[in-house]
Amino acid sequence: MEGNIIEIERFAIHDGPGIRSTVFLKGCPLNCLWCQNPEGKINKINLWYFESKCIHCHKCVSSCRNKALSINEEKTGPHILINRDKCKNSASCVFVCPTEALVFDGENISSDEVVEILLRDKKFYRNSGGGITISGGDPLYQYEFAIEILKSCKENKIHTAIETCLYAERKIVDRFIDIVDLFIVDLKIWNTELHEKYTGKSNKLIKSNFEYLSSKGVKMLVRIPLVPGITALKDNIRDIAGFVSSVNADIPIELINFNNFCESKYRNMGIDNEIIRRNKPLNKKELEEFYKIILDKNIRVEKEIIAKL
Repeated sequence: MEGNIIEIERFAIHDGPGIRSTVFLKGCPLNCLWCQNPEGKINKINLWYFESKCIHCHKCVSSCRNKALSINEEKTGPHILINRDKCKNSASCVFVCPTEALVFDGENISSDEVVEILLRDKKFYRNSGGGITISGGDPLYQYEFAIEILKSCKENKIHTAIETCLYAERKIVDRFIDIVDLFIVDLKIWNTELHEKYTGKSNKLIKSNFEYLSSKGVKMLVRIPLVPGITALKDNIRDIAGFVSSVNADIPIELINFNNFCESKYRNMGIDNEIIRRNKPLNKKELEEFYKIILDKNIRVEKEIIAKL
């Protein structure tokens, strides 16, 4: 089976226990306005242009049979313009570019090929208590592809985890229970109306699936992305922590501090993301205040996280 991925990150240490390999799939049911992997929102491979690498040789323009590339004669904007309607991902421009100024934002690959790459580091997983994680995008979007990878990893006795928003039909969630050792669940906004405003979808299905997984006794970790003025609000953190506590107080919560490392991705996509551009990471005091709210709800926080504050 084939699927679309953004990349495979080997020797990852932030997506579950131990040393891991993380597979970033394309496609996500949500449309979070602060998304850190905007290239993963849709399940499609797109062409990216890096202005800083371009030497203006124009080989790419002449190589494209579909006339999807052109030279920008204006003084503002990128030097090479991409007509997305004409681009067929033939890769001719990618092959002729001497500086890798033109690249794809992902690749189409078989599940067997993914597993072969993941198995290369099996020794590191075993020695560190690590494994593999499927992230995205969201693994429940290309669920058949994700399931094939997870099944093969379980057959090879590798610890498996997925990072998901849990926005999927119950019958899809069910198929992951026996092949996932750790569900890393992103809970972003408690208020249903605000959740729909900032992600494009209601969170009712997410809450229902969270309660369902807990009833099945699966191991979970909750992550809350901290976006200033949107998710990084005391009432929001308090409401999410209260919900998790009411479901199962043994489920730990981890706060993911804001960063704007993805701003260049939005520029490559021709998007000016004001949320990413104008905000900064929270300081130590602000993080401590949010973690105190969580601890006050008797929710477990990993000792390693507290030690880093």
